[in-house]
Amino acid sequence: MHKFFITATAIVLVTACQRKANPQKDFSKSLFRAVDQTAENLFTKNCEGPAVDKDDRLFVVNYQTDGTIGLVHPDGQVELFVTLPGKSVGNSIRFNAQGHMLVADFVEHNVLEVDPETKAVSVYCHEDRFNQPNDICISKKGIVYASDPNWQKQTGQIWKIGKDRKAVLLKGNLGTTNGICLSPDEKTLYVNESIQRKVWAFELDDKGDIKSERTFATFTDFGMDGMKCDTKGNLYITRHGKGTVAIFNSGGRQIQEVELKGKDVSNITFGGKDGRTCFVTLQDRKCIEKFRTDIEGRQ
Repeated sequence: MHKFFITATAIVLVTACQRKANPQKDFSKSLFRAVDQTAENLFTKNCEGPAVDKDDRLFVVNYQTDGTIGLVHPDGQVELFVTLPGKSVGNSIRFNAQGHMLVADFVEHNVLEVDPETKAVSVYCHEDRFNQPNDICISKKGIVYASDPNWQKQTGQIWKIGKDRKAVLLKGNLGTTNGICLSPDEKTLYVNESIQRKVWAFELDDKGDIKSERTFATFTDFGMDGMKCDTKGNLYITRHGKGTVAIFNSGGRQIQEVELKGKDVSNITFGGKDGRTCFVTLQDRKCIEKFRTDIEGRQ
C-alpha cells in the first residue's frame, strides 16, 4: 500500500508538472478563454496599439515609459524596440505593405513611420487640424484611415491619408471617434464613438470615400476602444471598463463575448502562426492578455 501511494503521488506530480510545462499547448486548444501573455505592469497606463508584422512579431506602444514601443516575445518577455523622438507618444500601430510601422502620435498631431530595420523614425503625415490621432487602419490600396477624437469636447472626426501622405477630412461632427477598422472586402469602414457608445458602419466607394452610413451597434453601458475584423467579417470590439471583447457578426448581432482578467481593455490584434490568437492590451493591468478564436483575423 505504501509503495502504491508513492507511485500514485508521483504520477499526480508528473502530470501536474507536464501541464505546467506546456501552457501554450493547453492554450491552443481552448477557445475564447483569456490568459496572460505578459506579466503585469510592464507597460504604462497608455498600454495600447498592438500590431503584428509579417514575421509574426508583436509590438505594443508605451513599454515602461510613454513614447516607446516594445517588442513582445512569444515567451512573454518584452524588450525596448524604439523610442519615439521629442514629445511623441504612440497610440496605435499598423504595418503597411512595405513592412514599415505607422504609428498614431496623439501628442504631436502626427502619423509617424518607423523603418523596422534601421529603426529610423520619420513623419509620415502631419496635420495641424488633428485633435489627437487615436487609432488607424490601412487598406490594400495604401489608404490610411485615422480616428481623431477630442475627449474634452466629446467630439471627433475621421481622416483619410492617401499615398501622397496628405490628410483629407473624411467625416466631421462625430462623437468621440476611437476604434477604427476595415471589413475584409474593404467596402465598410467601422468606427466607434466611445462616450456615445455607438458603432458606425460607413460604406466606401472605389476611391475610399464615404457614400453611405448606418448605425451598426449601440451599447447602454461602458465604453469602447479598439476594434478589428476577422476574415469572415465578424467585428471584435473592446469594451473599455467592462473587461470584455464583444464579437458581432457582419449583420450587427452580438455572437460572443470574451471575458478578460483586466477591465480597461484598450485594443486588440490578431497574430500567431494561424492568425487565430487575439492579443489584447489592458490599461489597468498594464499588460497583454490573449485568447484563441476559431476564425483567422485580418491585419
